[in-house]
Amino acid sequence: MGSHRRLALSGLDRSTRVTVLSAAAATAAAAFAAPAGAAPQDTPATTKAKVDRLFEQAEKATEAYNKADERADTLREQVERAKDSVARGQERINTMRGALGSLAGAQYRSGGIDPSLALLLSSDPDGYLDSAAALDRVSARQAGELTDLQKAQRSLAQERTEAGRKLSELEKSRTAVARHKRSVEHKLAKARQLLNSLSSQDREKYDRASRSGRDEMPDLGSAGPSSSRAAAAIAAARSAIGKPYVWGANGPSGFDCSGLTQWSYAQAGVGLPRTSQAQRYAGRQVPLAQAQPGDLVAYRDDASHIGMYMGNGQVVHAPYPGAPVRYDPVGMMPVSSVTRI
Repeated sequence: MGSHRRLALSGLDRSTRVTVLSAAAATAAAAFAAPAGAAPQDTPATTKAKVDRLFEQAEKATEAYNKADERADTLREQVERAKDSVARGQERINTMRGALGSLAGAQYRSGGIDPSLALLLSSDPDGYLDSAAALDRVSARQAGELTDLQKAQRSLAQERTEAGRKLSELEKSRTAVARHKRSVEHKLAKARQLLNSLSSQDREKYDRASRSGRDEMPDLGSAGPSSSRAAAAIAAARSAIGKPYVWGANGPSGFDCSGLTQWSYAQAGVGLPRTSQAQRYAGRQVPLAQAQPGDLVAYRDDASHIGMYMGNGQVVHAPYPGAPVRYDPVGMMPVSSVTRI
């Protein structure tokens, strides 16, 4: 990830920015925290189902945000490289033109400047060089130098065009990041509004259900990890147990679902893509029945949630806002794929 982000949070590193985004989400949630959230006919169970559905939608929007954010980082780096290349190209052209100017000065002092060279040093040397007949009036050495200059100018023009295209694409990606950010905040604010509509007793039940002691290590069986890097990733994931779910975060103090798996494998020296959809293709897919500790388990048809298999039918994952990183049964929701890194 690039460190020089320039959205509305320009100049902040990723960790700081995630904190700011989380604070923004909390602020948005507070703004919608009126007690009248659920419809009058809703039962506590119906309200809780709506909250769960909103958390699922927020998670999908979070993965879309992560994807757009990753794309913006890539484009920003490409734009910076293009700018550097253009600057170097302009410097080279200036040097070449300076050399040709010196040659023109020498010709003038020795009896007059060649008319063709005078034309070259005009405001439109390309137009001159496009005339094959004119090259007959230039010495072989000058022709080579002038042709090199023409090629360099054309190359520079192409690089400038490409840099402009990348910059335009970056602006579009920034817009997408902001749009997905607003979507997440809206879903979380609505979920908070519904939770606040529950009675204190029902709210406590919901909170207990989302923190139901599943941060304690269950029986993981005796199956070993598929590799040494999987073993290192497992150790990292275990160290994250109890850390809060923070959308858009990839550690070490908070995580969303794909942020947890990315961070865990990063501790093993393995670079994973940022989104759950991309992570499902980051290795070899295997049947669920053959899952080994360290494998990545993607959920739902769109792979909008992901966790790490730990053995004996258990995964570690970052569930949703309000629920910390914890163990859960692998079949907690429909499994779409199992990937061995």
